Amino acid sequence: MTTADPTTMTGLELMRWVQTELPTDIPSIGRLLGMRFDEVDHGRIVISLDTRPDFANPLGTVHGGIAATLLDSVMGCAVHTTLPAGAGYTTLELKVNYIRTARTDGQKLIAEGTVVHAGRRVATAEGKVLDEQGKLIAHATTTCMIL
Repeated sequence: MTTADPTTMTGLELMRWVQTELPTDIPSIGRLLGMRFDEVDHGRIVISLDTRPDFANPLGTVHGGIAATLLDSVMGCAVHTTLPAGAGYTTLELKVNYIRTARTDGQKLIAEGTVVHAGRRVATAEGKVLDEQGKLIAHATTTCMIL
């Protein structure tokens, strides 16, 4: 059982805790998809996952929602790293551009999110998803409201 109290941690502390502790008792989209927090810095997050057949769309490639979820996660978590303890955020807008398909055969996808602006009420971030050869799969921008 998790003993950490996320309301007492800054956003950066919380993201680093998730990275190092890998809490399995907390249901999350990251746990469902097998996301790994590879890098956690102030204003920047890198998350990766390995694709699997369950991620397929009707054409047999990775569903665009997987890339969108990765992008929403890295950009939102990057914003979270800039927040003080007790603060939260919610995504107001997400704009995704799909560049190429990804395979469902265990291909590693790496997503990076970076904060562009972190204000008192609004934050913006950008993100990209690359395959293991460094080819761009998708890129996005987001606007988040600070709560």
